[in-house]
Amino acid sequence: MDGSEQALVDLAPLARLLLLALVLAALPLAWWWLRARGADTRGRIAALTALTLFLTFDLIVFGAFTRLPDSGLGCPDWPGCYGEVSPLGARAEIHAAQTAAPGGPVTWSKAWIEMIHRYLAMTVGVLILVMAVFSWLGRRRLPFSPWWPTVTLVWVLVQGAFGKYTVTLKLYPAVVTLHLLGGLLLLALLAAQHAAFRRQPLALADTGPLRRAAWVVLGLLVVQVALGGWVSTNYAVLACTGFPTCNGRWWPEMDFATGFTLLRSLGGEDGVLRTVPSQVAIHMAHRLGAVVLTLAMVALVLALWRRRAQDASSGRFALGLAGVLALQIATGLSNVVLGWPLIAALGHSAGAAALVLLMTLLLARLPAAGRVTQAQGALRPAA
Repeated sequence: MDGSEQALVDLAPLARLLLLALVLAALPLAWWWLRARGADTRGRIAALTALTLFLTFDLIVFGAFTRLPDSGLGCPDWPGCYGEVSPLGARAEIHAAQTAAPGGPVTWSKAWIEMIHRYLAMTVGVLILVMAVFSWLGRRRLPFSPWWPTVTLVWVLVQGAFGKYTVTLKLYPAVVTLHLLGGLLLLALLAAQHAAFRRQPLALADTGPLRRAAWVVLGLLVVQVALGGWVSTNYAVLACTGFPTCNGRWWPEMDFATGFTLLRSLGGEDGVLRTVPSQVAIHMAHRLGAVVLTLAMVALVLALWRRRAQDASSGRFALGLAGVLALQIATGLSNVVLGWPLIAALGHSAGAAALVLLMTLLLARLPAAGRVTQAQGALRPAA
């Protein structure tokens, strides 16, 4: 290999990166251990699950921050940066790349953003590993099978593979979108385990229709998030200017066949899909999906709000979902009207993650039909 070429996958720094991950994870682990030192095994695992859930949400938002300013290739190899543990060791290579292409994908700031994202991902991975080990050791005291945190650990490794291919395949749209969806699945897995420790199902008389409606809304939400990821990875956010029309037309020219060809690279010299009608099709699909999801979520919010007299938590879920939905609408409109400002784009990504989190917590607290009577009996005060 020529000395000027950089291998896309260089495992030489892997051992040093793993050691660094242990060092980085030591701080949140120390905080968790000190805070939960007086708790029993169940309490310690619950606290660790909550901490990991919080950091995973942060990781998803920081992943959006990595993607939005085009920092995903700030270090064009994996898992290190030009074979080094940090951009500090790759100063010469980064300087050369930035000098050759000042506006290119490799700059000093983009390299740091990309590596910080990887550091945070490794820290979350270590926390999930510790959580899985402690769950097996204290499995008799857990409200769920220890296989759940084990599956979560396997999934975080799959997410690491997606992160690798995001770099080595040069931001292949399908891989980047799957990486986003995988991060939200990781969040949902942790949220379901966190909710299991609370043991507080909603005390509603008939949760069957509400539970089915919540599953429908969650399914629509996943589709909408996938469409949003497809918009972002294909640089289609600004394919439509103006609102509610798109480029001055209610139904502009669109090329759905090209826009939704999944197995393709971005194309174009700078990786941007050049067929404007295809980008318009991607953007419009996301807009139409937003309308469908909003109507379904408003119906769910109203159903929860009507039941607040039976259980105050249903009212709080209704307010939470309504608030985040309003944030999503505001930030989505801001992205189009204000020209995709970073703060609005970050808020939109964070809002999507918050909706997935709230919907997972809601479903975890809506007992299945066969468990409604049992749940109500558990919540009824003793005579």
